[in-house]
Amino acid sequence: MCLASRLSTQANLGNMSGRREILHMILGNIALVQVQATVASFIVSMFAIIVGAIINGTIIFDHVMLLTASAMFTATSSCFVLDFVLVAVILISSKTTMNPDNLATPLAASIGDVVSISFMGGLVLDKAVGIFNGFVVFQPIINGIGGNLVSVQASKISTMLHQSSILGIIPPHARILESPWRALFHGAPYARTARILIAMSIPGQVLFIFVADYIHMTQSTIGVPFILSYLFVSTLQIMLLLYIAHIIIHLMWKWNIDPDNSAIPYLTALGDLFGSSFLMLAFLFLRSIGHPYGEKTNEIIEGFGILSTPEVKIISGGTSSDAVTNSSGF
Repeated sequence: MCLASRLSTQANLGNMSGRREILHMILGNIALVQVQATVASFIVSMFAIIVGAIINGTIIFDHVMLLTASAMFTATSSCFVLDFVLVAVILISSKTTMNPDNLATPLAASIGDVVSISFMGGLVLDKAVGIFNGFVVFQPIINGIGGNLVSVQASKISTMLHQSSILGIIPPHARILESPWRALFHGAPYARTARILIAMSIPGQVLFIFVADYIHMTQSTIGVPFILSYLFVSTLQIMLLLYIAHIIIHLMWKWNIDPDNSAIPYLTALGDLFGSSFLMLAFLFLRSIGHPYGEKTNEIIEGFGILSTPEVKIISGGTSSDAVTNSSGF
């Protein structure tokens, strides 16, 4: 995604007009991404090995080698293929007068969502999947849409900063700290784009959750409480991400850090964390009001750890009746 943002910015600045410029920029960026993929995959595999050793108490050398080699090969090969796809999209969009910020960055985010989940978001997912039926069905939707939309906004803000100022100087029409209303709806230079992205997310979310529900349950089971709860948390996630993007990108620009290289990974990781956490809260709320998604009554009771109402058997005999229950806590 950083590659897409960098090349989109250069295309909008007019620095990818000549064949020599294009070749030089593409080769340099692809080489950089390959190095980043190699180092990142090695670090992640080492982290997984250390965590596994702590949990299991043993380290198997063959498994270490297999995991490390698989992680590095997968990362470098997938990045290599994805890089050329993004380059083609950016070149075609720039030649057809389309803004590559609107195409390349969300494409990179979408493909990246297929193969990765951020660390903290993965922890939330691991906890929620065992408790809530259907959580794993909707989690990729809320995380994917949120990450895609904030990536578009981050790329466009970065492009505007490159066009209107130099690195390290905030342009006079922008401020690092804006009120949420000015940053997202009216006042800031990027508020119009934020409004459009928020408005686009609502019908998109509704469409995808209905499709996912039908595929998962083979019939439509979504009710009004679920739709309203899901839309509330997904819209909250997107608005929060867009506002954080405004602050992070301007801070990076002031600190002489090119946001094209650094902002999007933080934002998409936050998107995974917020999306998984907010979705879990929505499932908790639906369960608390008696409208859980895809759960039966006994599953709800077991999820909360509440004993079901014990059956009472009346045994008649002699002059009295004894109440005998099947639960020791009655």
